[in-house]
This record gives sequence, structure tokens and C-alpha cells, in this order.
Amino acid sequence: MQIKFTKELPEYTENPKKVFKKNGNIESKFYNKELLKLHLELVKLQKWVIDNNRRILIIFEGMDTGGKSSSIKSLNRFWNPRESRSVALSKPNSKELGQWYFQRHLKQIPNAGEIVCFDRSWYNRAGIEQVFGFCTNEQHELFYQQVNGVEKMLVDDGVVVFKFYLNISKETQAKRLKDRENDPLKSWKLSDLDYKSHKEYDRYVELRDKMFSKSGTEDASWVMLDANDKKRARLNLIRFILSNIEYDDRDSELIVGVDEKILKIFS
Repeated sequence: MQIKFTKELPEYTENPKKVFKKNGNIESKFYNKELLKLHLELVKLQKWVIDNNRRILIIFEGMDTGGKSSSIKSLNRFWNPRESRSVALSKPNSKELGQWYFQRHLKQIPNAGEIVCFDRSWYNRAGIEQVFGFCTNEQHELFYQQVNGVEKMLVDDGVVVFKFYLNISKETQAKRLKDRENDPLKSWKLSDLDYKSHKEYDRYVELRDKMFSKSGTEDASWVMLDANDKKRARLNLIRFILSNIEYDDRDSELIVGVDEKILKIFS
């Protein structure tokens, strides 16, 4: 993946008080205005994908409550749903447990003219499965022996692969868990595993860094976003995707780079 960092994106300099709150987060009015511009570009991108029979796979990983699902919803809001999918696989059933680990995931890779977002992916084996003993150490290490080869085969076959990791602090995670407890529209997202994961935050950080080191490659780099401010993370996530695909009629004045304070690449 290519990247162009911009310390101050053009719109930031117009009137910083209209862009940022005192705590450094993005103002909602600015966010909504900027997001609309980027959505117009995303529609152009999808048209290009359909017209040229291209395939794009976007993997979303990250800390619990990092904003994976909401980022996907923001990304595909105006895409034609017949040519885009969001995949969030449940835990494997007894039949799938007897299959090659990647098998059920590879059934979901994009067809020609399609964009697919993975809300978590085969990287469960790199993180949560290891933390809670859902896989053996041997299975965990075997995953790392195979994953780069699997992703290289996808890229060699023409699939454009993006891998995003939404990173948040332990304090932000605690606050978001509490918010979910108090919001009846989000309480369904909570489980005992979320609280256990919070207690294992430091272990997740250790496994995250191992994942970046072992599976961040030139074929499929890891892109880590500071997602403590979800809005700022989403804008830069979309900018990064749009910056890395030469789709037709791209607005070169809008797609000028990403915020170096928010995004980091591991390859």
C-alpha cells in the first residue's frame, strides 16, 4: 500500500475551532460535511469496481469496542448492496472445526465486481482464540506459517486486500463498555467475553504487536488507526482506501493524504 501523510489536511487549516473540539476530537458538523464528500468518492469507487470486475477485501480487526462494525456501516452506507457485503462469521460449528482453518473464511472472499468487508476475520486465531484458549499454541503458530501465503495468493489473483486495526486505549474501552450497559440499543453487543477481554487488555496488545510483526507484508500491510475518536478514524480510513486505488474521476483536491497523528502502517 502507498501512503501520503499530511500533517495538516487542507480543511483543517480553514478554521481549526470548527474542526476540532478542545479535547482534540473532530466536531460533528465538520465530520458530517467531510464524510458526505468522501461518500461521493466511495460511490465512484464502487462503480469502478463493478465496471472493471475488480475485487476488494477489507479486513477489520481491533480492540473490542474499537468501532469495527460502525466503521463498516459508515463505509458501505451508499454502496449498492447487491455488489457489496459485510461478513461477520459466528463461531465455527462442529463441521467447520474439522475443516482447514481458512476454509470458511475463503468462501466469503469477493466475487468479480464486489467489495467485501470482514467484521473480524481469520485473525481471530492471532488474538482472541489465543487469549481464551480456543486454539492450541500449535494451531496458533501454524496460522502464522500459513497466513502470509494465503493472503499472497489472494493478491496475486487480483484481490485488493486492506487490513485495518482499530486501536483504542484501555480507558476508552472501559468507557465504551459502560456506555453500552446504559444504552438499550447497544446492550445486545455486550457479553461476558467483553469484560474478560477488557481484563486481558495488555495480553491483546502483546498479541497485536506480534500480529503486525508476523503478518504485515508488502502484499497485505497492516494499517493501525487510533480509534479513540471514531469520527477522526473513519475519515482517515476512507481516505486511505481512496488514496490507494486509481478509480475513475477521483477528486484529487479532496484525496490528498491521511492524518499522520491517526494512522500507522506495518509491512
